[in-house]
Amino acid sequence: MRSAPTILHLDMDAFYASAEQAAKPSLRGKAVVVGGLGPRGVVATASYEARRFGVHSAMPMGQARRLAPNAAYLVPRFGLYREISEQVMGLLRELSPLVEPLSLDEAFVDLEAGGVADDERSARAVGERLRADIRAVTGLTGSVGLAASKMLAKIASEEAKPDGLVLIAPGTERALLGPMSVRTLPGVGPATGDHLRRAGITTVEEIAEAGEDELVRLLGKSHGVSLYAMALARDERPVVAERDTKSVSVEDTYDVDIHDRVRVRGEVARLADRCVQRLRAAGHSGRTIVLKVRRFDFSTLTRSETLRGPTDDPAVVREAAARLLESVDTTGGVRLLGVGVTGLADYTQEDLFAQAQAQAQVQAQAAEAEVSAVEGPEGAPPTGAAGEAVPRAPLGLKADSADAQESPVPAERRWAAGHDVRHAEYGYGWVQGSGLGRVTVRFETPGSAPGRVRTFRTDDPKLCPAEPLPLVGAGSCGEEVEAAEAG
Repeated sequence: MRSAPTILHLDMDAFYASAEQAAKPSLRGKAVVVGGLGPRGVVATASYEARRFGVHSAMPMGQARRLAPNAAYLVPRFGLYREISEQVMGLLRELSPLVEPLSLDEAFVDLEAGGVADDERSARAVGERLRADIRAVTGLTGSVGLAASKMLAKIASEEAKPDGLVLIAPGTERALLGPMSVRTLPGVGPATGDHLRRAGITTVEEIAEAGEDELVRLLGKSHGVSLYAMALARDERPVVAERDTKSVSVEDTYDVDIHDRVRVRGEVARLADRCVQRLRAAGHSGRTIVLKVRRFDFSTLTRSETLRGPTDDPAVVREAAARLLESVDTTGGVRLLGVGVTGLADYTQEDLFAQAQAQAQVQAQAAEAEVSAVEGPEGAPPTGAAGEAVPRAPLGLKADSADAQESPVPAERRWAAGHDVRHAEYGYGWVQGSGLGRVTVRFETPGSAPGRVRTFRTDDPKLCPAEPLPLVGAGSCGEEVEAAEAG
């Protein structure tokens, strides 16, 4: 390991939710939850205000609504998040040529390779300057960890949250890690943690004391050896800027458009399995799952979801692809489907004991989360993004639901909560909620005061989708702008 804390790990704070708060003045300081709003939606990110109610990422959206019924519930705007991510990554590349992005909001940086730091004092100065630059450029906050290895830098950034900096000085690693929970170490999830606890191992120091042979007996050779090394603060992995292979994907074009939603789901599952076969054959795992859909009119949509760690588990990829499909309107038919995996790695970082439990848990959570996109918790009146009441959709029509097109009632023009719009008379705003042929819009911009709310018919010709204003600008009503990355 290095003799100086020159590996930096940056993790943006509640990234998606913070970006939405920065773009929407009326949501600043309030609970915001970003994720899929359909019946089986999952929380992608919760603001720190929402976390106080117990809401967290990967939670079923129905459960989140019960915990925080008055929070703002928004569909992700990945176009906006990518714009901000590019700005942040640009700042990181000014520090070093060795920047290893892990996701849109997380990356490692080798400060030594950039010649900007070679000791504790210079590394801390670089970290503080980076945090200030991120705030100045994006208006958001990020937490920074500095250490002599990637594992320790990531642990340090977690300790720094929110909006802080933690530096682990070389020579102090074992003393710092010793009393920490085993869950602190990468790859130790709830199931593995329980497995270790049953063996009387609850802290990192107890992992080290157990010894490598005992850990191999408990967890298997690969996981046991790596966990023992981590407990001793050993991590020689370098910061890797680029990989030869960027992605693995498969896709099929159909001679006859597919109209049956059930068959579409089946095709996506089949493609996910084929994609994992290629992924494993190449010796890779991946962190980001991508779904591609070409519709009957040749319009092509992509959706993506970034996992907590690289995976080559077909069940995990199938579940992610199925969640992404819920956000895609396949009314009219599908010409092409594709599933891909990006953010490749040559290792997996999953909780190896969680797979069997995860399948049962997903089913149980899905059953618990059977809440319509516009229905409130436990039979309450439908609500929009910020918890305001909206008209209840008629029987057979679920407004904002990915499966609305299956209803015998003709699907109305759909407006996703949180997405950008422009009105010919009132200007720029965002969708707060919709249902029963009406859409509620709050008219405000990132630089304005909290704006006024107005309600329109969903087919109002003066209202049109728009690109995110903070980075791209608004679209004109003469052309509908497809938010291709929205999930």
